[in-house]
Amino acid sequence: MKRLEDGQISRRERQVMDILFRLGKATAEEVMKELPDPPSYSAVRALLVTLEGKELVKHSKDSRRYVYEPTVPEKKAKRTALKQLIATFFEGSPEKLVASLLDPQDQKLSGEEIDRIRKLIDGKE
Repeated sequence: MKRLEDGQISRRERQVMDILFRLGKATAEEVMKELPDPPSYSAVRALLVTLEGKELVKHSKDSRRYVYEPTVPEKKAKRTALKQLIATFFEGSPEKLVASLLDPQDQKLSGEEIDRIRKLIDGKE
């Protein structure tokens, strides 16, 4: 799992991981059908092999097909992706991320959304 924590995952690899999290298990063909603007079948297989090399997925054999599934919990993958986002765009500062989300020029939060955020901050949710 070291590679996931190092942030060594491309946009396309994240898309594949999202599909595997949603489906639970999938063949390369099933992943290809779910991808936006899908690459060739061999490119999808190569992505899955790369993810397996990064220890993010594993495969089992079902007759002549390989069936892939994630090896990391979805929550951990999301947390790692968020850390990478914060490091890349917000100088590693969660406060800067929150400040950008709360920027009134970007969006208006409803009172309900603000209450939920307050509860999360206070650890009540």
